[in-house]
Amino acid sequence: MTGDAKLLRIEGLTKAYPGVKANDNVSFSIAPGEVHALLGENGAGKSTLVKMIYGLVKPDAGTMELNGAPFAPPEPRAARAAGVAMVFQHFSLFEALNVAENVALGMENPPPMRELSARIREISTTYGLPLDPARLVGDLSAGERQRVEIVRCLLQDPKLLIMDEPTSVLTPQEVEILFHTLRKLSAEGTAILYISHKLEEIRALCDGATILRGGKVVDSCTPREKTARELAEMMVGAEFKSADRAGRSLGEELLVVEGLSLPPMSQFGPSLKEVSLRLRAGEVLGIGGVAGNGQEELLATLSGERPSEPGTVRLMGEDISGLGPDPRRAKGVLAAPEERLGHAAVPAMSLTENALLTGTVRKSLAKKGFIDMGAARRFAEEVIAAFDVRTPGPHVAARALSGGNLQKYVIGREVLQEPRVLVVNQPTWGVDAAAAASIRQSLLDLAGRGAAVIVISQDLDELMEIADNFAALNEGRLSAPRPTEGLTIDEVGLMLGGAHGMQEAAL
Repeated sequence: MTGDAKLLRIEGLTKAYPGVKANDNVSFSIAPGEVHALLGENGAGKSTLVKMIYGLVKPDAGTMELNGAPFAPPEPRAARAAGVAMVFQHFSLFEALNVAENVALGMENPPPMRELSARIREISTTYGLPLDPARLVGDLSAGERQRVEIVRCLLQDPKLLIMDEPTSVLTPQEVEILFHTLRKLSAEGTAILYISHKLEEIRALCDGATILRGGKVVDSCTPREKTARELAEMMVGAEFKSADRAGRSLGEELLVVEGLSLPPMSQFGPSLKEVSLRLRAGEVLGIGGVAGNGQEELLATLSGERPSEPGTVRLMGEDISGLGPDPRRAKGVLAAPEERLGHAAVPAMSLTENALLTGTVRKSLAKKGFIDMGAARRFAEEVIAAFDVRTPGPHVAARALSGGNLQKYVIGREVLQEPRVLVVNQPTWGVDAAAAASIRQSLLDLAGRGAAVIVISQDLDELMEIADNFAALNEGRLSAPRPTEGLTIDEVGLMLGGAHGMQEAAL
């Protein structure tokens, strides 16, 4: 890269929705071969900005230039034709189709399948992301599915590749493979716009960063010249606090799971195989695993959504294996699933109505069979205030919140019910650094008050920060817990990687 040549220039981009200015006069540029981070809290405007670049949203004002020419894609097809590709946070793949068929669906004019399969093999091998075009996507790990998305983009020979939270479902080893690929693309002149809440990754990978706050550009920097804490403070505009684990002691045994085995929840899901664990009051147990290794199945079983064989789940000595979610909530076992919209919260319902979904029993939100909407609203307001949920009020529909704010609401709704046992899956997925720290601290504080907490997460740094003990979930089997103190990320990564072909490396 020489001179002041820029691949993408953005000047004054503005986009407003009713009641909020998602982007306000945003300007920045990216050079060919540059890996550029887009940083900001949840709701800062990152998603809206990249959607405008990719042609999913039309700006109200401002201009873009690509390679010195005006750039205003009316739809993603036009953006792709101009050389802009995007890998979304949520995969858009059909599990019942194979890799080549999924890739073909994302192309305007796919070549014959034999030729396409050969190109997939060539591209995937060249960039260190080997794929078998004939494999069913439903049989792939989360990391392999991401390879499909990336290879689909690389077949377009993009000038600019946008990546949204690309490492949220990867083991440390898979992250290294991805970074190797991105550095190779960068060396060949492809610009990469990278969105992630994992600040150490930003420091390791990115050449520059633009920081958004409240829809505006508030700063820019060279990430490797900053600490992760400094980056977080630039994002939030305030001092950043890490989680405090002090003041906890382990008490009586609260939850015992023994020999838990259940069939898959779906055609491509894993079965649970002889899962056993013991959890004490005040303990935080971290369970790590690459996506699709039984996390949803385990949470559904512990929450009561899936009853299990008698004697497999006991709470303070009482067999609760056959109890559903409401009876378990009454006894103090609460859960927050990974899928925010549709599982943890109903999109079209207000936050007040969503407070009723799990809080009716423990917060006494119904009397003599009638819902107490005033009490439900006050509970929703309590969650909003305690967990700094950015919303106009409890009357707002769940789907109107940004992903991070809805996550804070969902976790807060469960924590404020003071459970004896809380099971959470991906508590800070897609949440900015400050909000993630707040959620982690709330879980530690809950444990400090005598609750037992199970944190299922693919964020290994998160588990090492807050968990007392760690267990790995591989193909529906749970390893014996090990104390997190002294356990290295590499050791944990190898434990997790054993789920899909890395067993030898783990020995």
